[in-house]
Amino acid sequence: MKMFVAALATATALGSSMAMAENPMVGGAEMFPDRNIVENAMNSADHTTLVAAVQAAGLADTLMGEGPFTVLAPTNEAFAMLPEGAVDDLLKPENLEQLQTVLGCHVIPTAAFSADIEAMIQADGGSHPVETVGGCTLRLMQTTTTGPIEIRDENGTVATVTQADVAQSNGVIHVIDHVLMPAM
Repeated sequence: MKMFVAALATATALGSSMAMAENPMVGGAEMFPDRNIVENAMNSADHTTLVAAVQAAGLADTLMGEGPFTVLAPTNEAFAMLPEGAVDDLLKPENLEQLQTVLGCHVIPTAAFSADIEAMIQADGGSHPVETVGGCTLRLMQTTTTGPIEIRDENGTVATVTQADVAQSNGVIHVIDHVLMPAM
């Protein structure tokens, strides 16, 4: 937990291109750019598992903090793709540290909108490594300049950004279709 909070405390902004277009609806709910990540996520019907995990991990206050954060937010369907019982096991009190690590692998300590990510990917020839607050190294990818952004975790799982650039008062959310895991 201390490592997670320390990493978040040292977060720096990329000077992101935060062009404030109207925020998309997520999980049937309006997302307000003047509310923080947790406040908005709590309203999304598609992110109840993520919100429960953040609360169980004791990370809600951190993600309600100043930031900036980029949260790669797996949907309920993404969590349902994990092996049977995996989510229940992660939510057990004795697995708190593992839960915090898994959730930390979904948080980048800066506000990176899709234009920022695409520029990093292009500058690195199609793939850009990024460190998360959970200590994971993710690989940001884009197969074509107009294709979706993809994220590969340390186990080779590839998540696709299904909804990008949901502006928050303390960063940005990108909705993804798979749960990202640390190396096993």
